[in-house]
Amino acid sequence: TMTIHSEEHIVDVHVRSGVYSSDTIFDYTHGYIATRLFSRNACFIMKIKKEIIPDLQEIGRLAFERETMRDVYSPNNVWTLFQAGNSRLGNFRDWILYGKHIENLCTGLPLYE
Repeated sequence: TMTIHSEEHIVDVHVRSGVYSSDTIFDYTHGYIATRLFSRNACFIMKIKKEIIPDLQEIGRLAFERETMRDVYSPNNVWTLFQAGNSRLGNFRDWILYGKHIENLCTGLPLYE
């Protein structure tokens, strides 16, 4: 499911698929995306690259088209591969940078950037 909060410039994406379940937040105000993978009990954070990641209005349009047309193909699909590496727990400075929505999603979990 996808929820778009236009007034807060936030998109929440919830995937419920057993071991592949995840929650993702696109925070356009702070310019970051965070994905919490439940199978790994970890948060992965990346900077929004405007040339790759659709803007808030485009995500809404694509979601509406996909639901309306029941078509899973989109030329705008974005795949991200995270490399295993060093993790750390978020601190006060991280939450200022990433914002309260990502803090709520990722507090207490290892962060991978």
